[in-house]
Formats: sequence, C-alpha cells, structure tokens
Amino acid sequence: MVAVIGLGNMGMAMLKRLLEAGHKPSAWDLDPGKRDAARQAGASIGADLKDSIAEITLFSLPHDAAVAEVLNHALPALPQGAVIIDTSTLSPRAVQSFAEQAKAQGVFYLDAPVSGGPAGAAAGSMAMMVGGDAVALERATPILQHLTARLLHIGPSGAGQVAKLVNNLLVASHLVTAGEALRLGAAAGVSPEALLPVLNGASGRSAVTEVNWPRWIIPGSFDSGFSAGLMRKDVGLALELARELDVSLHATGRAAALWQELRAAVPDEADFNRLSAALFTGAKP
Repeated sequence: MVAVIGLGNMGMAMLKRLLEAGHKPSAWDLDPGKRDAARQAGASIGADLKDSIAEITLFSLPHDAAVAEVLNHALPALPQGAVIIDTSTLSPRAVQSFAEQAKAQGVFYLDAPVSGGPAGAAAGSMAMMVGGDAVALERATPILQHLTARLLHIGPSGAGQVAKLVNNLLVASHLVTAGEALRLGAAAGVSPEALLPVLNGASGRSAVTEVNWPRWIIPGSFDSGFSAGLMRKDVGLALELARELDVSLHATGRAAALWQELRAAVPDEADFNRLSAALFTGAKP
C-alpha cells in the first residue's frame, strides 16, 4: 500500500501518476475540497490522517511545521518498518530531527525533495534527491520509479535537502541573471527569441534558458505550478544553511536578496518565472 499526504500541486500530480501506474493509493489533506478531488480521481480517503497512511507514505507539505504536525499524528499509527518519503523542501537540520523521531518509532524517514515541478510529477520525469537509509530507499523504489526519471541517493539524512537547496539557489540565481542578460540583448536590438537558440547551443545555457524562458516566460503563460513564495522559502533555507555553516555567498547571496527586494513587483502568489520577466522589463528593487 502507498499513501500521499498533502495534495497541493505536487502531491496531487504524484497521486494521479500513481493511479495511472495501477496503484490504489490512499491520500489526505486538511482541505476537504482537495480530499474530494483525490477521491474523485480514484484514491482512498480515510476518516482522518491516521486512517489514510500506508506502509509507504509520501509527504508533500509546505514547510517544517507542517511536517512536524503530520508526523505527530502519523508515527504512532504506522507499522514497524514503514517508510516515509518526504518530498517537501525543508531545513536539513529539521529533517535530521524528523528522522530520529521516526527511528524511535521503528519507522524509516527519507528526505526526498524533488525537481521538475507538477509537470514532471505528472509525467514521472522528476529528479528525486534522497537522504537517509539506503535499504529503506530500496524498499520504496518500486513506488518511486513511477514518479522519477532520476532517483539519486545523496547520502545520510539531510543530504537530500542540501542537494535541493543548492539546486534551487542556482535556479533562483539563473532566473535573475537570465532576465538581466536578455534585457541587455534586447536593449542592443536582439530579442530573446533570437538570443535563446544561441545561448542554448553555447556555454551560457541553463535550465532557465532551455525551459523556463521558452515554455513559460516568452508565451506569457506563467503556469509552472511553482510560486515565487515557494522559491523565496527555498532561497531563505539556503541562506539559513549558509549562515549556520559560516559560508559566504557573494554572487548567489545578491541574487537571493533580489527575490526579497522585488516582492512588490512579484508577489508570493505569482508564478516564480515572473521574477525573471520583471527583471527583463527593468524592474528595480
């Protein structure tokens, strides 16, 4: 049995992917509307959270506090040897504490943040960066292989979160630099549509120029399913980690600061790609 706890954009996409793969997952969310949507999609919804968990349970939750609350309810009800795969993006220090809490109950907790967004979850093409027990990951792999194209065991508990925070710090920085660089090109008379094929065939490319700009920014759809607020949270966690480790972040730190300084132009509820678009149009802190 498999369960998905947290039915936001990512959780619902993973749930539907598992249903398409032939699994019969259970699911839970605090929002009754999301529970109804999951039930209509084919998931089993218990009377409460404790009735909706399974031997393999995936979390997709917004922050540390939400995970802590769910664990308090779920751990006493999970069988010995159960595996929690937490796809949330969290503090590495917090997930180490969660793993110890789970271990005390005879449960495995894997921090397993993902990259690829709701579209990647729906297509089963995400990258998953896992920290924690390798044997527990092996047990969960038959489920996770339906969701991921790259399942990467990074190291002990917390290592998956470190990988995700480094990744998202770079993405946040690439959105800043691409917006500014493409604005320079446009000011000189060369449009992004003309520049992007050059960049993506040369050494200046990044996922932002290869995917984000052509897919969401140039068409103006801005429907990636990932908000500016979530990116700000992830960037904040990366900066917090840097402070804990006394690591100076000169370039990426300045890019991270712009995410805060442009909050008025790109509010938390906006698609995260709008920050790069705002810099392209000349938005200033």
